[in-house]
Amino acid sequence: MKHANEQSQPLARPPFASAATGMKAVVTIGNGGYEQLHYGDVAVPTLNPGEVLVQVLAAGVNNTEINTRLGWYSASVTTDTAGSATAQQASAKHKTDGGWNAATPFPLIQGTDCCGRVVAVAPEGDAYLIGSRVLVRPCMRPDGFGSMNNVWMGSDFDGAFAQFVKVPASEVFAVQSDWSDAELGSIPCAYGTAENMLHRAAVCAGEHVLIAGASGGVGSAAVQLAKRRGARVTAIAGKTKMAQVRLIGADHVIDRHDDLLASLGEDSVDVVIDNVAGPAFGDLLKVLKRGGRYASSGAIGGPLVEMDMRTFYLKGLTLFGCTAWEEPVFPNLIGYIERGELRPLVAKCFPLDHIVQAQREFLEKIHVGKFVLIPP
Repeated sequence: MKHANEQSQPLARPPFASAATGMKAVVTIGNGGYEQLHYGDVAVPTLNPGEVLVQVLAAGVNNTEINTRLGWYSASVTTDTAGSATAQQASAKHKTDGGWNAATPFPLIQGTDCCGRVVAVAPEGDAYLIGSRVLVRPCMRPDGFGSMNNVWMGSDFDGAFAQFVKVPASEVFAVQSDWSDAELGSIPCAYGTAENMLHRAAVCAGEHVLIAGASGGVGSAAVQLAKRRGARVTAIAGKTKMAQVRLIGADHVIDRHDDLLASLGEDSVDVVIDNVAGPAFGDLLKVLKRGGRYASSGAIGGPLVEMDMRTFYLKGLTLFGCTAWEEPVFPNLIGYIERGELRPLVAKCFPLDHIVQAQREFLEKIHVGKFVLIPP
């Protein structure tokens, strides 16, 4: 097994592969920089009862894979995700609280997004899925939807940065669509996270929704999904990306460096959808109307924020932390795709063994939409 790097040569990819004894994968061996990413041969997963084996056709790139590798979820990290990446590339110190659920189980095959094809089922499993092109629901609720306990593919157990991945049969959803594998592979994490925030915040037609970080994977998904619900969308994006954010449906776009209160005024927004946080957090609450709702799925602008409790309780705000997905979220997405109610936003594709190049370019934040890795 070798270090993954941007100089490695892509491998030829057959149109279809049956399960064999070995496969190519990117294995993350610990917290730290790109040196922790190793590309090479590993065993194909062995199925347990109730599981299916999926040939990975495309796997999206997300902030969370980088953050997990760096241990950004640890309480010891206080910088934004870009600052964390810069500061920690050379650090391989293991963080016992660096994952979504305490310690990350290294060595780990990351990869939260998966478009694939079911190629095998466990003994006594239902074979009707074999051959189906599917999306995998990455956020899984092992104790049922009555509990907030959740585990994530690629963070808590092996994911899709490989030729094959095994998952519970209940977490694969057949999809009938003329989209490419890469387009479908861009959907699960970003669009599921965005739909979950909108669902939890109960966004309705006619409401004014403010979306922070609107050019990123989750933000651009939230723009489309909020418009699909009939909301009026104001988006926050970098100056060079504002035109693209308008093209995907935003009614109004604010430069992320502009004064938010001066641009919108206090008490002007029904719902804030945010995965940025950082220094702007206080103003995001101030622009909410009385009884407004705020939903968060991340903090790429910085996890530690200042909050005036008077703004919170005097205005009767509701704040939603959105990690565990609600039951309707993923089936809803499948329906939106099949009815043509979404547009995929694939910025660029890379061979799987070019993961370092993909993550480097991802951190430059000059793209709109999603990067996708294609296994051999």
